[in-house]
Amino acid sequence: MNRPEAIEKPRKSAGALWNISFGFLGIQVGFALQTANMSRIFQSLGSSLDDLPALWIAAPLTGLLVQPIIGHMSDRTWLGRFGRRRPYFLAGAILAALSLVLMPLSSTLFMAAILLWMLDASLNISMEPFRAFVGDMLRKDQHTAGYAVQTAFIGAGAVVGSIFPWVLDRLGASNTGGIGGIPDTVRYSFWFGGAALFLAVLWTVVSTREYSPEEMSSFSDGAPASEQQTIQALANRSFGTSVLWIALGICIVFAVTGWRLEKEVYLLGGLLIAYGVANAAGIVLARQGRASNMLANIVGDFSGMPDIMKRLAVAQFFSWSALFIMWINTTPVVARNFYLSPDPASAGYQDAGNWVGVLFAVYNGVAAIAALALLPWLARSIGKARTHILCLLCGAAGYASFLVIRDPQMLVVSEIGIGIAWASILAMPYAILASSLPQRKLGIYMGLFNIFIVVPQLLVATIMGSIMKAFFPDEPIWTMLAAALVMIAAALAMVRVQSMEGAH
Repeated sequence: MNRPEAIEKPRKSAGALWNISFGFLGIQVGFALQTANMSRIFQSLGSSLDDLPALWIAAPLTGLLVQPIIGHMSDRTWLGRFGRRRPYFLAGAILAALSLVLMPLSSTLFMAAILLWMLDASLNISMEPFRAFVGDMLRKDQHTAGYAVQTAFIGAGAVVGSIFPWVLDRLGASNTGGIGGIPDTVRYSFWFGGAALFLAVLWTVVSTREYSPEEMSSFSDGAPASEQQTIQALANRSFGTSVLWIALGICIVFAVTGWRLEKEVYLLGGLLIAYGVANAAGIVLARQGRASNMLANIVGDFSGMPDIMKRLAVAQFFSWSALFIMWINTTPVVARNFYLSPDPASAGYQDAGNWVGVLFAVYNGVAAIAALALLPWLARSIGKARTHILCLLCGAAGYASFLVIRDPQMLVVSEIGIGIAWASILAMPYAILASSLPQRKLGIYMGLFNIFIVVPQLLVATIMGSIMKAFFPDEPIWTMLAAALVMIAAALAMVRVQSMEGAH
């Protein structure tokens, strides 16, 4: 039986592109407040520099678990007028707004760590479906524009979230002390962020109408891989890979004691063991013919990723490693090396924290501009993969410049290079992927792609502390050199993607 010819999706107007991605503005306000201020909050509540990576682990670990599950579920959701992805946007926004309101009221490190976990879980519930939403709503020739607009909103939201404590300080809000040692500038910023997040996501929920399953089926331009095919492919796999992952995890757990590594490395070993067990369980379920089982489908889809996704995953792994190094260490680096105030209780440290917010606003502002003005032109001129390579090298230069600049004001120049890289990281991989992924599984594949964002963050959180303590105690500036080298590795990994893009 011949498959009916696919119908092209309607072309969206500029206003529709705005509405589709506007919720990301609020989500990124929340993320920016988190990334720019959580180290500051933790240290204000008594955390040492050595403990920061462990406290940050909750965020990427939550994303690792939540995004594939939400992706799998949203692919299979249809609630009539409420749609497929929008229920997840709204539920996540409500929980994230509540977390932002409660976070600056934390009186203990434990409370702050729990709220960070809740905040990140909620942001991931909202964020993951947004990636698939662009692919759902737009035709292929608008994917680059759609992800560029989304990146512009991410940059704009991050500017607002990052710079707000600095603005409040200039307006006279207290930048020291406060409840639990958390300054009023941070408290008011988090409360503002909660309101902004909820209202921005609500705008997208109210202003957009999703295509029904019948409409999506008529738009499909290729036969989607069936669940039965995915399960059968998984059933044919051996348990050898599962055994190897479990064995590697056990070796790492024992190495923590034998080599006196940081305790956070236990988590890395535990995750490898857990993945090995999940992989083996997925194979067992597949051999039993459990085609509708979530675990079997997620494991099967992960093992059956398209080749271009696998190649992009390597570049994502390295580029997000560099980003996470920056997010954890920029405040300690700027406070110690540029403000000469490593003590979190000092006014100089809080001033450094505010300046880091400005620096983060700069790179996000650059990203917003580059996403609309630079990336589309570069992509048309030299291709998406080459554009990404060039932008990643700009980011590497920005990180490396931290080692030679002495004036904190000049770090704005560093952030320009980082901002160009950030724009490309948020747009180019998704633009490359969106047209090659099966539409019916867009949510789960976008969720699985997030694994290559989260795993490097976990590695940084578990391993970087051990490396710094062993070789560079109390010298966080060297983390920026590490970020530069890792970003160069990401650019080199994109060469393999470029060869595949050229072949197509």
